[in-house]
Amino acid sequence: MGNLESLSQLGLAFFGLTPSNTPQIRLNIFNQIHEIVFHGQGGYDWNTVYNMPVWLRLYTFNRLKEWYDKQNEANNKTLDQQTKEIKSGKVDFPSQFKNKKTPKYNT
Repeated sequence: MGNLESLSQLGLAFFGLTPSNTPQIRLNIFNQIHEIVFHGQGGYDWNTVYNMPVWLRLYTFNRLKEWYDKQNEANNKTLDQQTKEIKSGKVDFPSQFKNKKTPKYNT
């Protein structure tokens, strides 16, 4: 028997998996599963996500990422607004601290 040639124009026999890139691809899949399970806040278990069709796992991952990105952006806007107020000196003391006398210590 002679050498078998790949039918692919890229010269790869199976979807681009090679011994050199397989460990990284596996790591990416497991990282994605972890992110869905962890950030799904109990809505998904590892076995369910592992056995999801690829298209559904990607959809779920991207939806979670979008939600957390929006949350992060909203938090950053609030933080930026608070930072501007602090720097401009427009911060009010909470009501429980207003009209309180500072203690004087005798030394």
